[in-house]
Amino acid sequence: MGEQEAEPTLPRTRLEEIASKISDLNKWKEIFSFHGSIRAALAMDHPELESPRSHHRLIPHPLSPRPSLSLQARAGLRQLLFGSVFHLFSCQWTQACFRFCEPYSDLAYALEAEQGGTRAILMAVQAHIITYLLFVRSTELTHLERLCRIGRRAQGEALAAALAEILWAAGGGGRATVCLVTAALHAVPHGDYKADNFTERIQLFEFSEKAAAQEFIFDHINSFKGEGSHGVILFLYSLLFSRTLERVREDLDLTATPLLNFSSGNITCTEALLGLLLTGRASPRALAGSPGPVGAIEAWRGTVGCLHWGRTPVEQQVCRGLRTPRVPIWLCGVAGRHGVLFSTNSQLLSNWKAERVFQLYFYSGQREQRQTARLTVDTHSHHWEEDRSEDLSGPGRSRPSVEMAIRTKWAGATVSWNGTESFF
Repeated sequence: MGEQEAEPTLPRTRLEEIASKISDLNKWKEIFSFHGSIRAALAMDHPELESPRSHHRLIPHPLSPRPSLSLQARAGLRQLLFGSVFHLFSCQWTQACFRFCEPYSDLAYALEAEQGGTRAILMAVQAHIITYLLFVRSTELTHLERLCRIGRRAQGEALAAALAEILWAAGGGGRATVCLVTAALHAVPHGDYKADNFTERIQLFEFSEKAAAQEFIFDHINSFKGEGSHGVILFLYSLLFSRTLERVREDLDLTATPLLNFSSGNITCTEALLGLLLTGRASPRALAGSPGPVGAIEAWRGTVGCLHWGRTPVEQQVCRGLRTPRVPIWLCGVAGRHGVLFSTNSQLLSNWKAERVFQLYFYSGQREQRQTARLTVDTHSHHWEEDRSEDLSGPGRSRPSVEMAIRTKWAGATVSWNGTESFF
């Protein structure tokens, strides 16, 4: 006993720190092992992975996980989002995740979106999910069948592709960062920082190839769509770190304007955050229709677009690049509510003849919607056939807001809802 007591021992806190680090190493070793086994399983029972370039090639592992973020970095993240280190996400935000409707149904492609500020993020991701399913995924199905006849695996692939696409754009087309949650606490909050028991446990993984990021996300897709996963917040963190906090501040012109509005207990997305989701830059000018320096914002054309309609002329216009995206899919914002407008015709915006009379589809994200709404848009209708006494721009207009948003792209067009009750 005496000899044992005389032996030098490490302090208990030091032993606990070493044990924690060993536990972390074992955890990530298991994750990477699982990453390899899931790829082998996919090759056997699901050969059509989302990107043809990934066939018959080994996708590299992510770069080594970044060291735990400092307290200052986590405080900077909170400051960018809320403008204060004291604010925390509401229960509505912490419970939000990327949850799909039932597979092999009319809305199999659709994300369920609750009322509130998270809907804007969910619908922005929804636009990219539709892009992947309609125009990227290899399948013999056509038109709406591409969206409806999909199972849970295809839903996960589409979500992974959408998230990776947005993160890659935020990283300038050269990098992406994915946040995952670990069991260990990587930073012990102190001082003015208020802990939420979530942000303190995130670990960042950096990728230099989009395909690697996409497959990594797919392997850990339940971290984004599982109940209790904080999936929307986790993606939001990934988005900011893909852009980097420094570049986000530069996008905001070094102002102290936060990316989230916090009012009366409600947390909503600012135009700057929507701009980051749609263009890869946290610039509110894109959605405000401001051309920016030398018309740079006007000239920019993204994969998906955006159409707005609001109470004032300022809210009714977005930059030309967002009104005319590469594919005919738009995040549709009306009076603070968001849905997705899209066409199954990839040539709609490149063939003027196709824009005479055409079909658009609309998903609102509302639980009440049971099937995709089909709208017929006629850009060569006779304006004099409408009731001239109706002031379409006044506060008493009777036209649905979605129609007015469509008219910001196709001025003077008439819209038929084909028997479907209009949304918003």
